[in-house]
Amino acid sequence: MLQTEALPAQAGACAPIELSSYEAIYREHFAFVWRNVRRLGVHEGLADDAVQDVFLVVHRRLADFEGRSSIRTWLYGILVRVARDYRRSRARQDSKAQAIAVEGTSVSPPTPAELMGRREAARILDDLLGAVDDEKREIFVLVELEQMSVADVAVALGVNVNTAHARLRAARQQFEAAVARFQARETR
Repeated sequence: MLQTEALPAQAGACAPIELSSYEAIYREHFAFVWRNVRRLGVHEGLADDAVQDVFLVVHRRLADFEGRSSIRTWLYGILVRVARDYRRSRARQDSKAQAIAVEGTSVSPPTPAELMGRREAARILDDLLGAVDDEKREIFVLVELEQMSVADVAVALGVNVNTAHARLRAARQQFEAAVARFQARETR
């Protein structure tokens, strides 16, 4: 049990306060702290934890209390900071929960039919790209599928920009011819 003696009055300070014990402060000011934690916007489910945190700070800092204000004013300063921390923490948790909820609702596990369809589409794309020469395919994939600029692709592949444009044009023609052949096969 923490015992303190009467604190001396300082110029401009409140009258000396008899601090008999931490427990006495807790009993006398618990309702005040709890009401104001809620009033300062701490979620009801977290109010008890916030009040406990206020009194943990009081317990740690009681020896540092200089009596320049009333104990209630000092408590209020502590509870304002604790409530602010709880509101910030709650806001972060809420934003994370919303992000997870949005992620969770927008992404549902694919059905087996969707997985088969994706695999089939990937296989068809691979076959169509296989019909394009290697040098042309590199540029076609980077420009058409990865959305890079022809100039950036030319630098990346170490070729002249005009050469890159010529290869891209040829790759598009080869790819379109492969698509036409595929569609002809599918319509039979």
